[in-house]
Amino acid sequence: MEAVAAKILAELKNLGDPKNIAEAQRVGGNMAKAYGVKVPHLRAIAKEHRKDHELALALWATDVHEARILASMVDDPAHVTEEQMETWVLDFNSWDLCDQCCGNLFDKTPYAYAKALEWSEREEEYVKRAGFAMMACLAWHDKKASNQDFEQFFPAIKREATDERNFVKKAVNWALRNIGKLNLELNAKAIKVAEDIDTIDDKTARWIAKDALRELRSEKIQARLEAKEEKMRQQ
Repeated sequence: MEAVAAKILAELKNLGDPKNIAEAQRVGGNMAKAYGVKVPHLRAIAKEHRKDHELALALWATDVHEARILASMVDDPAHVTEEQMETWVLDFNSWDLCDQCCGNLFDKTPYAYAKALEWSEREEEYVKRAGFAMMACLAWHDKKASNQDFEQFFPAIKREATDERNFVKKAVNWALRNIGKLNLELNAKAIKVAEDIDTIDDKTARWIAKDALRELRSEKIQARLEAKEEKMRQQ
């Protein structure tokens, strides 16, 4: 498997572009060990290696930024253990690696909801971000979840709304907005959470609240949720 990983690593190196590294750094990405390969290229490679757990582990072990993102694309959620998740989350050193792992892999494991809550209480910046990124990604991907599954995240969102670290506060906001865009009931509850956060005497909390309220109350979102509700009533 190491030979396959080495071949893929060579391919990534050939695809790399320093301009992409500069662009990623401009938006806060950690490119200390990266080639500058765009995500669409990674997804194309991943299609050839679906659900290959051993390859994912080998790619992660290279410590190359894009190889680790690719690892999250090719791994098999059925073979991911809690121990692997705890090991990988401590390796997160960039917001995009964090978000890709959560959205490509971690949110499809049986541990997703528990880890979202657990990591939201951790102090490490990227571990805490992973907790809220997981909430946001679950709201995107888990079509079988109930409203109650997402409502359990609201206390954590309120609790961490004063964390001023950039990659944490943006993930807290992201989680709140994504949950609030699922349906009218969750929208109303997310708006109430945002209103509660807005009463906190803290600059970060007010930013999270006002940004979320701007989207959740918007005509576009309200119209989309109304149409979704009407469609469900007609089924």
